[in-house]
Amino acid sequence: MNILKKKKACVYLAIIAFTIIISGCSSLGPHSGSLATRSFRLSQAIQTAYYVPAYTADRLSPVIIQSADRYNVPPELIAATIKQESGYRTGLRSGGGAVGLTQIIPSYWASSCPGDLTNDYTNIQCNAYILSNYHDMAGSWFKASAYYNVGPAGYKSSFWTRHKGKKYARSVRHYKKMLKKAL
Repeated sequence: MNILKKKKACVYLAIIAFTIIISGCSSLGPHSGSLATRSFRLSQAIQTAYYVPAYTADRLSPVIIQSADRYNVPPELIAATIKQESGYRTGLRSGGGAVGLTQIIPSYWASSCPGDLTNDYTNIQCNAYILSNYHDMAGSWFKASAYYNVGPAGYKSSFWTRHKGKKYARSVRHYKKMLKKAL
């Protein structure tokens, strides 16, 4: 009986180790290789999952990885947010005044995100900053995404606004899953 428990424990540990090794291969985190390696993997996945041209994916992937590392945000979440907000089209401006790849409202975020928010680098850095802060407030990336869409006050204000935020977060999560599948 004792031998059976030990064998089960060894099998369990082997499964855990295998899972860690396999998941580490598809991870884009700071311990998964050099910036160049992780950027290349992310670029390939963005091209495959979202049909983004190579020159766009190659240009934006290092910025996404650097921003993710700086603010401790999953790079897949930033990439999925860009897909949701702009479809990787640079220079967009909404009727409500939101700008750039991640559709940030400069008048609201100017003090937290100084610089030209129409610049792709500044815009992605600001997105990572916002998501990181919202994650600290919300305790989950899903809720942080909902906050990104409707704001924390809006999320708490009514059922309909919360519903809108959750619908947005589900869409971002869908894009994130597409990207992870392509990694």
